[in-house]
Amino acid sequence: MEFDPAGADLSLASLFAGWALADELQRRLAADGFADARFADGVVFQHLVAGPVTISTLAERLGVTQQAASKSVVDLEKRGYLSREPDPADARARNVVLTHRGQAVIGAARRQRAALESELRQAFGDERVEAARLLLVDTIKRLGASPSIRARAVRPPR
Repeated sequence: MEFDPAGADLSLASLFAGWALADELQRRLAADGFADARFADGVVFQHLVAGPVTISTLAERLGVTQQAASKSVVDLEKRGYLSREPDPADARARNVVLTHRGQAVIGAARRQRAALESELRQAFGDERVEAARLLLVDTIKRLGASPSIRARAVRPPR
């Protein structure tokens, strides 16, 4: 049986819209030269935009083991988005840092999200898009998700 998105409740409609926006962003990032970028990379990147962190700090922030965080870092290193450098405060520790390519994909994602929002505002009007945005922001607040977003500790749902 075919599912009509017009019949979706708010939870599903917002989820499907988010997925559609994420898919479009991935398509645009690929066109910008970041075909290997994945949606899940942002979960790691959010913890590095403020500066380098150790693997143990990254693991703690991600809510995973050091082994799992290391696995993610190795993958992102292979793709050129992260590197590990000696910690100037502790010769035994190594910091995870965004490379130029890592900073570039974050910048490209920010530009593409702004462009996509601008296109939606042109297509649907500023008032409708702003009302939808505010409804989603209010929903985030009502459901208590604001602190994790402010702390850049957003995790995929369990």
